[in-house]
Amino acid sequence: MSHKILILSGDGIGPEIMAEAEKALSMLIQEFGLRVEIEHGLVGGAALDATGGPLPETTLALARSADAVLFGAIGGPQWDTAPRELRPERGLLGLRSGMGVFANLRPVQIFPELVSASALKPEVVSGLDILIVRELTGGIYFGQPRELTRGADGRRFGVNTLRYNEDEIRRIARVAFAAARGRGRRLCSVDKANVLETSELWRQVVVETAAEFPEVQLEHMYVDNAAMQLVRSPKQFDVMVTDNMFGDILSDLASMLSGSIGMLPSASLDERRRGLYEPIHGSAPDIAGRGVANPLATVLSLALLLRHSLGEQVCAVFLEQAVRAALQQGLRTADIHSPGTTCVGTGAMGDAVVAALRRAAAA
Repeated sequence: MSHKILILSGDGIGPEIMAEAEKALSMLIQEFGLRVEIEHGLVGGAALDATGGPLPETTLALARSADAVLFGAIGGPQWDTAPRELRPERGLLGLRSGMGVFANLRPVQIFPELVSASALKPEVVSGLDILIVRELTGGIYFGQPRELTRGADGRRFGVNTLRYNEDEIRRIARVAFAAARGRGRRLCSVDKANVLETSELWRQVVVETAAEFPEVQLEHMYVDNAAMQLVRSPKQFDVMVTDNMFGDILSDLASMLSGSIGMLPSASLDERRRGLYEPIHGSAPDIAGRGVANPLATVLSLALLLRHSLGEQVCAVFLEQAVRAALQQGLRTADIHSPGTTCVGTGAMGDAVVAALRRAAAA
């Protein structure tokens, strides 16, 4: 069976890190019999420059017809003066909404070789394995009305609307409960129910949904405490579920537990497990074009794509093992480099992953 993948490199370091993921994908096709049809499209600032908008209709159509989308990064300072509705970031939000990928899965794991790269003590993060489930197509990022305007007195003000309905909450809760059932059977729902009505509804619906999953232990935590606990004692968590904005913040915070934001992949799924896959880092315009960006989060996003949307479990495992093999050789990009390891560039790290795949195919 052949699968269709759409590749959207985007902006900044996006093309550089995507090139390494494509090298690994080519090796899987050549040596492991993976059957995929690959298409490319424009999104973000690159699309804005070429077509006048951050998400061309042709790109969205390709995304909707693909089994999965592999996405690089988006944005840069050269587009900061564009009208708000044309900013590159609006392209990514439109892609998520247009594909209906409401469930964002962000695994936070640490390779044994990178324990010393974490900002926390080794005993705090060693063996870390958390899954953050983030609602992705609702909440304050999409709520209406939203505007930047002036009042009758001439003073500027901004408006954003935080809105959720119970169906949106229930479907993401079910994803999180199902994930927890297949892991450690513990789910922490994160909200701000002591202040926000949307969070009060969130908590009510999560509690109701828990009745469908009696084998999963549910606890609730306010978002400020959850942020503190992620730094204080992160291994207390198994699966966390939260809304769009809280999930955005907590998952970026959790990335530093693993040693670098350049190590964490993500998967965003619709109800049929068609997905949008991307590293959680940004476009890093300060290092774009220098060949020093860490491509491993993108490579690991490809592994998630193979597992969740294509059902290619064997290829996913081999790719993850190839990443670990590169780290076991002592190779590190600048963001995870430490004394006693070898600092390499983007291309060299990608080459090491490909070489490990080649050795695995020959074994």
